[in-house]
Amino acid sequence: MSSDKMISRRENGVGWMILNNPERHNAISLEMWEAALEIMADFAADPSVRVMVVTGAGGKAFASGADISKFQDERQEATALAHYQVTTQKAYSAMQAMTIPTIAMVRGYCIGGGTALAVCCDLRICNDKAKFGVPAAKLGLGYGLGRAKPLVDLVGPAFAKEMFFTGRQFDASEAERMGLVNRVVADADLEATVEAMARTIADNAPLTVRCSKLVVGEVMKDAGERNVAATEAAVAACFASNDYKEGQTAFMEKRKPLFTGT
Repeated sequence: MSSDKMISRRENGVGWMILNNPERHNAISLEMWEAALEIMADFAADPSVRVMVVTGAGGKAFASGADISKFQDERQEATALAHYQVTTQKAYSAMQAMTIPTIAMVRGYCIGGGTALAVCCDLRICNDKAKFGVPAAKLGLGYGLGRAKPLVDLVGPAFAKEMFFTGRQFDASEAERMGLVNRVVADADLEATVEAMARTIADNAPLTVRCSKLVVGEVMKDAGERNVAATEAAVAACFASNDYKEGQTAFMEKRKPLFTGT
């Protein structure tokens, strides 16, 4: 299901997914979540896309949470609420399941579902005016295991509890101190910083980058739940690849390698 409130584009190995509801600070409706699922599936199936950046349009917000103007249609009735929750969880799970690296470029407000979406990305770069928060306690909403775990894994239980219990907004410096974001940069430098990072990742050996993402993900699991065979297979694939040969050759020839992902 396409939506004019979601934009996707490809540039130099980077896939961009842009929330495009600026008049509502990029509040996310059901149709936007459904379109996001389509965009992620499209990028995942395209080998030319080596990294994905997620951001919001308009310059004032990454995403301000759920589009409450749609609550009566999408969330008030039990069946509609269940459908909304299932769809949003599918989107969060799809983001976490992306085999390519994902970067949240956060400018301004990143609240509720916006924070949840950013947390599901691998990296988060924000401007110095960014605001993060999970205001569920101010709305009477419950966060289940699927929503809470990515945040707890990222910032730890103490900071996660502070975010959940208070429901307040945390500024960029607080977010950086708690490990919620990788880096805070001046607003004027945000896009250039993210583009440079994304391009660096896209230029690196795709099999190695995907292997690294897989291995870190398995490290985060309990020892008994880790798929050791998958990590070993990913490492073996790197050593057996044409890119491994290209990397060695480029090093010896003192030139930049040209990786193909094979």
